[in-house]
Amino acid sequence: MEKRGLLVISHGSREHGWIALVDETIEAVRSQLGTELVVEAVFLELVDGRLIQDGINRLLAEGVTEALVLPLFVSSGSTHVDEIGWALGVYPEARTATELEPFELGGLRIDYGQPMGEAAEIDSIVLDRLMRLSEEPSEEHVLLIGHGSEEAGFRESWERELSGIAERVRVRAGFHAASIALLLPSQVAERIDTIRRDRPDLRILAVGLFLSEGYFTKTVIPRHLASSGGLEVCRYDGAALMPHPQVAAWVVRQAREWLEVRERGLEREIGN
Repeated sequence: MEKRGLLVISHGSREHGWIALVDETIEAVRSQLGTELVVEAVFLELVDGRLIQDGINRLLAEGVTEALVLPLFVSSGSTHVDEIGWALGVYPEARTATELEPFELGGLRIDYGQPMGEAAEIDSIVLDRLMRLSEEPSEEHVLLIGHGSEEAGFRESWERELSGIAERVRVRAGFHAASIALLLPSQVAERIDTIRRDRPDLRILAVGLFLSEGYFTKTVIPRHLASSGGLEVCRYDGAALMPHPQVAAWVVRQAREWLEVRERGLEREIGN
């Protein structure tokens, strides 16, 4: 009988609060999955004893033979998602430079999942946050802010996914308009300047799409907003995707869909 596991990988941080939000989410995942899977939460860097190889080793020690490895990142445009996939042996080569070394899987069979991207759960989280900021959607412009990347191909993925989220929440709530900005040198300021020039009467609702609260949500985004006077004209909540329960719901959905596929495959093998 196969013993299955779930290895959830996020970036990591030196901030205790950042890690605590991840752990809170993963505890909710464990509670919902029960004994269906052995669940480990690990980090790409910065968290001693809880790095990716540590998690692989713990799964192996638990007797896990196959696992879903789920990158808990916002966008498929993250270069980290790509380098982790390469180090796991899923991709033949990394598309960007990486300092990772190939991981030792010890016979563990893995399936590598996708980050949140344009999952319905992200739409729900963003919409909830926007409605707490909103007074009259028809008089408001939504500005979604993501980390982004300057790497060709990766930047386009960020833009495509964020644009899709922005348009869907605009339609669902009836906002006047929606646009996106990445944390590239002047993009946030340029977007705000354009909105103010074209429709100075619109209120701007700024929402950052970051996994956990920390340096980017508390320092970097406010700094970008301030560079164009945006702190005075934008409503910004300073929040992140976690601790919204839809993040845990997304992880659980991915895990159960993977389990269903594995069970169907096992049934076919037995039937043969």
